[in-house]
Amino acid sequence: MKLIPIYTWNKQVLNFNKRGDRLSKKPWFQGVLLLVCVILAMLFANLPFTKEAYHSILGTHLQLHIYGSGHDILFPRDMTVEKFINDILMVIFFFTVGLEIKREIAYGELSSPKKALMPVIAAFGGVIAPAVIFTLVNHGTAAAGGWGIPTATDIAFAVCILSVLGDKVPVSLKVFLTALAIADDLIAILVVAIFYGGSINLPLLGVGVVVIALTLLMRKLGEKHIAPYVFMAILVWIIFYYSGIHATMSGVVMAFLIPAKARYNKAQYTHKRNQYLQKLAQYDTLEDDAEFPNGPQKHCLRQLHRIAQNSMDMSYRVEHALSPWVNYLIMPVFALANAGVTIPGLSYFNVFAQTVAGHPEFGMVGLGIFLGLLLGKPVGITLFSWIAIRLKIGEMPAKASWAMFFAVACLGGIGFTMSIFVDTLSFGGVADDATISAMRDAGKIAVLMGSICAGILGSVLVNFVYKIQKK
Repeated sequence: MKLIPIYTWNKQVLNFNKRGDRLSKKPWFQGVLLLVCVILAMLFANLPFTKEAYHSILGTHLQLHIYGSGHDILFPRDMTVEKFINDILMVIFFFTVGLEIKREIAYGELSSPKKALMPVIAAFGGVIAPAVIFTLVNHGTAAAGGWGIPTATDIAFAVCILSVLGDKVPVSLKVFLTALAIADDLIAILVVAIFYGGSINLPLLGVGVVVIALTLLMRKLGEKHIAPYVFMAILVWIIFYYSGIHATMSGVVMAFLIPAKARYNKAQYTHKRNQYLQKLAQYDTLEDDAEFPNGPQKHCLRQLHRIAQNSMDMSYRVEHALSPWVNYLIMPVFALANAGVTIPGLSYFNVFAQTVAGHPEFGMVGLGIFLGLLLGKPVGITLFSWIAIRLKIGEMPAKASWAMFFAVACLGGIGFTMSIFVDTLSFGGVADDATISAMRDAGKIAVLMGSICAGILGSVLVNFVYKIQKK
C-alpha cells in the first residue's frame, strides 16, 4: 500500500506532483523512514528494558472528560493508543488514498478504459493469485480467513527500490506499477469493507447512508467550505465505527464526496487576480526605501493568495495538505505501533515450518503469506497481464520485455502497510485471544519477510535482465 500518486519519472529524480518539496524529490525517503520505524518497533517489542513499556503504551486507554461532569466524551470506552492509531489515524490515511484514487480516475492513469484496463486487470491478478495460494496452504484451518493479508502492494517501498534502480527500468513500467498499485488500493479497500468488518447494524448503517446522502446534497447545492465536510466526515466515522463496517472505510467514502470543482473558474480567477494586481500597484509608494509590502499591499497579497487557493478544487487542496502528514507522521506511527512483534526465538522466522502455537489446526499463517507475496503477486500480475494482451484488451508497456515485466512485478510483492493492516483485522473469534495474537504476530513477521524477499528478488532480477538486454 502507498500514499504516493502517479509520478513524473525523470531519471533518478521524481517530482511529487511538481510540488517542489525537498522530501518529495526523494521517493526513497518514505520507504527508508518506514523501514527505520519497523526496526525500532521490533527492538522496542523485544529488548528487555523497553518491551513492557512499549506494550503498556499501546494498551493505554484514552478518555476525554469534561471537567466535573464524570462523563467520557469523544472516545469510546475501549479506545486504546493502538486502536486510536488503527481506527482514527488510519482513517486519515484511507481518506487521502481515496482522494488519490478519485484523482487518478478523474484525470490520471485510470481516467479512461484504455489507460485503466491493463493495470486494473493486472491488479486483480495480483490479488487473486496470493489469495488462492494462502487458501491452499491454510484450507480447512482456523487461519483460512486471513487470505486477504498477502493481496496488497505497498508502493512506498516499491518506489524506493525503483528510484535506486534508476534507468534500468523503463519509465512505462514504473508508471504501470504505480497505476497497478492504485487499482490494488481500491480492491484492498473493498476487501476490507466487505470481508473484514464486524456484524452489520443495519439500522445504524441506514443512518450513515442518510448522512452520506445529505453530504451529496450539500455538494450538489454548491457548498465549497471545508468545515461542513469535516463535520459530516466525523459523523460518518462515528456511525461506521458502531455499525460494524470498519471505521477506516468512512475515510474512503468521504474522500469521494469532497467537491472536485474549484470555487473560481479560469475567467473568474483572471478577473479577480487582475483587480488586486492593479490595487497592489496603486498602493506602491515608489520610494526605494519604503516598506514592502505596506499595510494595503499586505491585504492585496492575502486576497491574491485566497483567490489562488480557491481556484484549486477542495479535493486537491486537502490531499496536498494532508499528504506530508500521512507520509511522514501517520504511516511511521502506524509502523511503530503494528510492526512490534515479540520474537520468542529465531525459529519464529522459519515461515516454512511454523505452525501457530504448535497446533496444525490453526494453520500455517506465515507460509501462506510469504508464498502469496513472493510468488503469488508476480505470477498473478504477469499471468493476468499476458491474458489481457493475448485477448487484445491491454497493451504491453512501451520498451518493456516480458522478462523485465516479471522482474518489476516481483516488486508488487512488497505488501507491508495494507498487509499488516489487514493482518490486524484477521482471525477474530477463531480461537482464544492469546492464539489470535500469535496468529497475527506470525502474519506480521511473514509480511516483513515476504516483502523484504520480494524487494531483493525484484532488484536482482531487474539488474540481471538489464545486463542481459544490454549485451
